[in-house]
Amino acid sequence: MDSAELLLREIINSDICKGCDPPNSKPLLNFSSKSKILIVGQAPGVKAIESGIPWNDASGRRLREWMGVSEEDFYNKDKVAIVPMDFCFPGKGKSGDLPPRPICAQKWLPKIMKELKNIEFTLLIGQYAQKHFLGELRKPNLTSTVKNWKTYYPKYFVMPHPSPRNNIWLRKNEWFEVELLPVLKEEIKKICSE
Repeated sequence: MDSAELLLREIINSDICKGCDPPNSKPLLNFSSKSKILIVGQAPGVKAIESGIPWNDASGRRLREWMGVSEEDFYNKDKVAIVPMDFCFPGKGKSGDLPPRPICAQKWLPKIMKELKNIEFTLLIGQYAQKHFLGELRKPNLTSTVKNWKTYYPKYFVMPHPSPRNNIWLRKNEWFEVELLPVLKEEIKKICSE
């Protein structure tokens, strides 16, 4: 067992999700020292937490479609690392899920990133991941950040959350599927076939 596997076990067995909803939640993430693609999202949804499988919901189906990958490749931690900004469901707010709690990223993300030495491609999904990784390089809002994706590419690939709640955004921003998704699929295909 290498240091990445030891760290993953330490996180999963930690009490970082104590008090999260639903009760007895366990951190939901997956990575290995061999991971080549890093997906950084917001936080697992209720369905994912209940199943114990990251991105196991409508958002995950759309994300896999956007990436052009099979479930087998998506859940192969030697290919894809799944590391959200918050490892548990942060709860419901007035207009959707609450923002990710900062504790997971503060406590664990630096340690995780040290273990992910083989990452070739990083997807930053949504404003929280983009804010954390891009800092001041991020544009004033998600739409302008995603429109300026070439600024961050090839190190980072910025994208909106694939949630069905973003269907209106996708209809208003058809350029995303026309311009960005072909590049994303090509990059993922190249890495997964190595």
